[in-house]
Amino acid sequence: MRIGLMLGDIIGPSTVQDQVQQAVDAESDGFDTAWFGQLFGIDALTITALAGAATSRIELGTGVIPTFPRHPYVMAQQALTVQGATNNRFVLGIGVSHEIVIKSMYGLSYDHPARHMKEYLSVLRPLLSDGRVGFQGEIYRTAANLAVPGTKPPQLLLAALAPKMLHLAGTVADGTMLWMSGLKTIETHVMPLITAAANEAGRPAPRVVAGLPICVTDDVAAGRDAAAKVFAMYGQLPNYRRMLDKEGAAGPGDVAVVGDEAAVEKQLRAFASVGVTDLVAPIYGTGDDRAASVARTRALLKSLVGRI
Repeated sequence: MRIGLMLGDIIGPSTVQDQVQQAVDAESDGFDTAWFGQLFGIDALTITALAGAATSRIELGTGVIPTFPRHPYVMAQQALTVQGATNNRFVLGIGVSHEIVIKSMYGLSYDHPARHMKEYLSVLRPLLSDGRVGFQGEIYRTAANLAVPGTKPPQLLLAALAPKMLHLAGTVADGTMLWMSGLKTIETHVMPLITAAANEAGRPAPRVVAGLPICVTDDVAAGRDAAAKVFAMYGQLPNYRRMLDKEGAAGPGDVAVVGDEAAVEKQLRAFASVGVTDLVAPIYGTGDDRAASVARTRALLKSLVGRI
């Protein structure tokens, strides 16, 4: 199981230069991957391209880019440009986001998200893979070519929680990027659906990236309380709320990976055992010395790279 870090705005406000340095530091520490989310600040695709130019080995990804505001041709053009900037180390993570984000922030319709994503992938995937597309759907009608020399098709991950999205993640995309999904939900819901979909389409085993808060601490209760506060908004968004409910979790604090070094390692190995291919950690701190808490967690994760 690859071990990576969630960087950027999710771990606190920071400048463009700061976020590039976060990626450089993640590579220096030996992490397999580093990911940037699309939140309410720095653009994830742009910062990933800049991080790619400043690094040489680490795989870089977006987790995830909302699809409704960007035409699939524009997404493909940006993604291949980032692929070039990273020297073919880029993973494109996309998703439909949330109704409140798309309707309130962008003023766009959020109708039929599954249909939207199916058509979106029908345009995006061939552009990334072949550099051309001809598609006539209900939402998108596109005939276009695209060429970015020196690039290979980036891996494409779909934020998928519902059955229809997991089916698309297995049959059309290269896998899924999960957020706030617990071990039981991944084992009993995500893995069976996405694996069956990939098998149905004759596709390789899907990549399953699990994003979960991680904190190494001797005070488990305090660690879970801190996660509940830091990541509170994710427990209020309906798409994540459904997955938390499926897990039987009251909120993000209940699905966070928390405990001392041995306990956290045991939990991470459990995720690998059910088929998770990548663990992506937004590291958060607890206690009076948050910096020391973060450093302790980072040290453990560094030590586990290549060992799980």
